[in-house]
Amino acid sequence: MAMTVGGSKGGPSSDINVTPLIDVLLVLIIIFMVITPLKPHGLHTLVPQPNKHKTKTQPVNNATIVVQVLDGNQVKINETSVTWDTLGSQLNAIYKTRAEKVMFVRADNDIAFAQVARAIDIAKGVDPTIKVGLLTPKMIAGQ
Repeated sequence: MAMTVGGSKGGPSSDINVTPLIDVLLVLIIIFMVITPLKPHGLHTLVPQPNKHKTKTQPVNNATIVVQVLDGNQVKINETSVTWDTLGSQLNAIYKTRAEKVMFVRADNDIAFAQVARAIDIAKGVDPTIKVGLLTPKMIAGQ
């Protein structure tokens, strides 16, 4: 330890000796550096287990649903022709087992928007939480 006995004039010195404080500080830093990695990190979670009593269900189909509105008052769901009267029941059958309810509507260029709005209205009538996206010719061509 460093210690001064007197000043240049021979009297007592009033300087604070910080060397012992720095020694204590370094010891505390080393202690905290050793203890910190021993502290557990993360959260305790439980992984969901499959229900053993439930019978097998159909796998959820994650295919994208595209409703096409074509010339001649034709409607298709993923290249499968349907009528305007059965469009709602077909969409209901598709979306009743799905967690993610997303639908895209694609129409020919010369189709009136009223027909597109009709398809969207039928889908929202089936389930108001269905998210509807519109596919434009530029999106389809990849431009």
